[in-house]
Amino acid sequence: MSENRYRHVIYRVENGIGRLTLNRPERHNALVPELLEDLERALNQCRQDLPDVLVIDAAGKSFSTGGDVAGFYDTPRAERHTYASTVVGTLNKVICQLLELPVPTITAVHGMVTGGSIGLVLASDIVVAGPKASFAPWYTVVGYSPDGGWTALLPERIGRGRALDVQLTNRTITRDDALSWGLAQYGTAAGEQLATALSLATTLSGHKTGSIARTLRLNRPDPQHTAVALERERQEFLEQITTDEADRGMAAFLGRSA
Repeated sequence: MSENRYRHVIYRVENGIGRLTLNRPERHNALVPELLEDLERALNQCRQDLPDVLVIDAAGKSFSTGGDVAGFYDTPRAERHTYASTVVGTLNKVICQLLELPVPTITAVHGMVTGGSIGLVLASDIVVAGPKASFAPWYTVVGYSPDGGWTALLPERIGRGRALDVQLTNRTITRDDALSWGLAQYGTAAGEQLATALSLATTLSGHKTGSIARTLRLNRPDPQHTAVALERERQEFLEQITTDEADRGMAAFLGRSA
C-alpha cells in the first residue's frame, strides 16, 4: 500500500483501489484553502497512479460543511474578495479534476453535506449514502451566492425546479430524498457506507478499463460546459461575499455582532 498524508487529506492506494479521505474532523471538514489545495495535490497524484477506482470519504461526524463561514467572516473585508476567489476557484478546479479523472469515483457520504462541499458529491460517478446523510445549501440564510455546482451540476441530477426550490427555501435534502431524486444511488445502514463503497470499487476494478473510461466520457457532464457554469458561480459569489448583507448573515450565523 502507498499512502500520502497531507495536512487535511489522506490519500492511499491498495490493491488497485484509491481512497481519498477528508481529514479535518475537528471543523467538520469545512473547506478552507489548505484542505482544497490538499485535494488538488491528492487528485494530481491519483491521476499519476491511475488506480482502477477512487473512493472518497471523510473522517469525523460530517462529510463536509462546505466553506468555513468563520474563515470568510474573519478575513478583513478588503481581503475577502481574494480569499473567496481562492476558496471557490480551487473548489472549482477540484470539481473539474474529478470530472476529468479517467477512473470512476465513488463517494461515501455520512452526516451533513452543506454549501460548496456538495460539489465533491456531484462530481462523483456513484454516491453511497448512510442513513444520516443530508444535503443543504444555506446560501439564502447566510447571505452567500451558490457555489460548488448547486446551479452548475445539481439541476441536471434532480431537475431545475426542484434544485431551485431547495436553494431558495434552504430545504434539506434527506438521504431518502437523495435516493429517490437520483443524487445518491445506494443507501446503507449506519456505519456501512464506506464498506459498501469499497465493495463496489472491488467490483468495478474487475471490469474492463477501456470500456469504463469510454462509459465515463459519454455519461459525465461536459467538462468545458461545466467549467463555464462554475466560473459563473464564482463570479456571483465574489460579488455577494463583500456585501453588507453577507456580513450581517455571517455574523448572525456565527452568533456574533455585525
